[in-house]
Amino acid sequence: MNKKNYVLKRIGHSILTLWLILTLNFFLFRMLPGDPLRLLFTDPRVPLEVLEKMRVQYGLDGSLLYQYGKYLLNTLQGELGMSFVYNMPVSEILVERLINTVILLLPATLLSILLGCLLGIVAAIKRGRASDFICLSLSQLLWATPAFWLGLIFMMLSSGFLPLSGMISAGMTFDSIWAKGVDLMKHMAMPMCTLSLVMLGQYAIVMRNSLIDVLTEDYMVIARAKGLSRVRQLFSHALPNAILPVMTLAALNLGLLIGGAIQTETVFTWPGVGRLVFDALLRRDYPVLQGAFLVISSCALLANLLADLFYKLIDPRIEY
Repeated sequence: MNKKNYVLKRIGHSILTLWLILTLNFFLFRMLPGDPLRLLFTDPRVPLEVLEKMRVQYGLDGSLLYQYGKYLLNTLQGELGMSFVYNMPVSEILVERLINTVILLLPATLLSILLGCLLGIVAAIKRGRASDFICLSLSQLLWATPAFWLGLIFMMLSSGFLPLSGMISAGMTFDSIWAKGVDLMKHMAMPMCTLSLVMLGQYAIVMRNSLIDVLTEDYMVIARAKGLSRVRQLFSHALPNAILPVMTLAALNLGLLIGGAIQTETVFTWPGVGRLVFDALLRRDYPVLQGAFLVISSCALLANLLADLFYKLIDPRIEY
């Protein structure tokens, strides 16, 4: 299969998957118990005319098939409905919260990949020794640690030294962008460390196992027979071939972590997508939940598509 056909086939599969996500997203939240309008108007004396008007406003009128068609058309136009609680377009809410989540996730992900790969490299080089046992045990411990528990531990340790909630200090005025950035970094420190440590373990384990397999290949034996230094063997021959599983894991995590940071964002009251999903679930804000589910699923789908398309660039031996 040539490159063009491969790309078109992967894009076609992604479009089909996106349609299935949209369909599941529509029917899933309409199967939840309770009338969302009754949650907004708990007073039984509210006139039926008002309820019907609100039902039309939020797109809950008509048959299920009519609502489904209207939902698909609006989604293609970028309209995700109106929030029951915030009374504003869901797309505007999600854009703001998504930016906040990306600000937190990008440095946390990069830090976890860097530290995890370094830990995995040390464990693979020292295979069977005490260093390997320590690195592997630490990685498994971090991987199994719940994010909310680690976040609470950090909150107790940093109490009085760093801000423990929010994104920016409330009620403060900043003289410059630099001062605002410093305040943001102080608020980011604990949630970023929490996410980095929780993700670090899986990168270390994957890198260790992949590098151990690569070090036993024939071309590594030839590289050693040529008298190449250990550093050149590692960085010129081993790592380029061992990094592919790590890149796959990173692509999967980048898509899923958009919504997977719910625990961390809730503990530290970080105003991101995860915290938005938590609040919307408690308040049964169905349009926000639908929009958040769509954004999270689309990010995971896009990350997988990009990973598949970049495989050839990462490893030229892979055929389309």
